[in-house]
Amino acid sequence: MRRFLCCLAALLMISSVRADDVLVAVAANFTAPMKEIAASFEQATGHRARLAFGSTGKLYAQIRNGAPFSVLLAADADTPEMLERLGLAVPDSRRTYAIGRLALWSPDPARVDLSGRILADPDLERLALANPKLAPYGRAAEQTLKALGLWETLKPRLVLAESISQSFQFVASGNVPAGFVALSQIMRDGRLLSGSAWHVPAYMHAPLTQDLVLLRPGADSAAAAALVKFMGSPQARRVIDDYGYRVPP
Repeated sequence: MRRFLCCLAALLMISSVRADDVLVAVAANFTAPMKEIAASFEQATGHRARLAFGSTGKLYAQIRNGAPFSVLLAADADTPEMLERLGLAVPDSRRTYAIGRLALWSPDPARVDLSGRILADPDLERLALANPKLAPYGRAAEQTLKALGLWETLKPRLVLAESISQSFQFVASGNVPAGFVALSQIMRDGRLLSGSAWHVPAYMHAPLTQDLVLLRPGADSAAAAALVKFMGSPQARRVIDDYGYRVPP
C-alpha cells in the first residue's frame, strides 16, 4: 500500500509539472532541430513544449488573429520586432537564437554542382522555393536569383511552396528536380545527408537572422520563460550547430 501511494504521488508530481506546457510557434526551417531541443528541454526541466510549425508569415498572421502561442521562433528578425511594436510580445524578450543558411538541393547526387551553375541550365525545367511573401528563406532565394541575374529568366519555372518545409518536400518527392531549402534540412553533423547541394554564399542575400520572442500569452508562464532560457543552453546550441546554423554569441 505504501509503495502504491509513493508511486501515485510521483505520478501526480510528474503530471503537475507536465501540465505546465508551452505552446511554441516554430518557423518551418527549424523543424528538425526544434524537435530535438524540445525533447532535451522536457528531460531537463519537466516542462513540455508543444510545437506548431509553419512559415513565419503564416505564424505571424495566426498570432495577430489571437492564436495562444507563448513563444515564437521566427525565421527572421523583423517579425518578432513587429510583434513587440504591436504589443503582442513581451518587451525586451527578443533575441537571436540562430543564423540560417540557404542551399540549392537535389536528391540526385549528380544534379547540383558546387557553384550553382545548374540554375543557368535551360534543361532545369522547374525550381522550388518558399513563397517570398510568406517565408524569409523564400525571400533569400529570390534575392539570390536576382544577384545572379536569373530571377526573370527562371520566374516561369518557379514552383512556390507555402514554407521551406514544403519546398523541401516538393524536391524530396521527385516532383521538382531541384529547389532552395534550408541547409538544416539536408545537413547533419557537418555532412550532407543525401543528394547534391550548393551552399549559397551569405553575401547573395540578406542575413537569415532568426529571432525568438516571448509572446503575451506566455508572459507569466514558467514553462515559456524556461524555454526561452533553454534556447541559449549548451544543449540547444550544440543541436543548432549540428544542423548547420551559425550560433550567435
